[in-house]
Amino acid sequence: MTPVIYLADIPREFSAWGGQSLATRSQLRQENQKLREESRILKSQLQKFIAIQAENSRLRNLLGSENLELEKRLLAEIIHIDDDPFRLDFVINKGSSSGVFEGQTVIDANGIVGQVETVFLTSARVLMISDARHAIPIRVARNNVRSIAAGSGQINQLFLRNVTDTTDIKVGDVLISSGLGQKFPVGYPVATVTEVKHDPGKAYAMITAVPNAKLEQLSSVLLVWTDQTEDFGEAEINGED
Repeated sequence: MTPVIYLADIPREFSAWGGQSLATRSQLRQENQKLREESRILKSQLQKFIAIQAENSRLRNLLGSENLELEKRLLAEIIHIDDDPFRLDFVINKGSSSGVFEGQTVIDANGIVGQVETVFLTSARVLMISDARHAIPIRVARNNVRSIAAGSGQINQLFLRNVTDTTDIKVGDVLISSGLGQKFPVGYPVATVTEVKHDPGKAYAMITAVPNAKLEQLSSVLLVWTDQTEDFGEAEINGED
């Protein structure tokens, strides 16, 4: 009777094995998702080291100040991308109920993505740095030269505004956020210079750069707060001037 008992027990054993297998797969997926989120946050924290390595001791001291310590980071998923060819923005699944405020900095694991343009209760619209309506104060990590990086309207291209023809900016220079205007935290990678054109008949050089953030591959982003932006965000949410 032993073979018969074994055969009769096969469906139960198979069912138990299948249930255990499904539970294991579900657990692995959850752990994998958690690890991915932790990886994004850790990569965002490492971005500051690019500026630290490139700047002199004075800038290193600045980067070590309390003003640059991130008090809060929030992962947000992209739920809609605008299909208007003249707009480079998207919608995330976090809004004012999560403390998000207009003007807030948005990053990915590689650099600054843009800033929050409009806030709703449970969602927000983010304007990318390459949108033609956007501009961000930057400085060259190599020599601290300051400028403005403006969106070109093409997702992978920025222009540097009003840079004199004799300014020391080279292809390959890393551009980081300067913190001027207090809308972006200091020292985050923005873009890398890809082309510098000098026209003898013009006073300004034509300089283009590619964003460090992977704007074409985004599926999720990080919202960041500093001491200054957190206070500003509370004022925005409460309707204060």
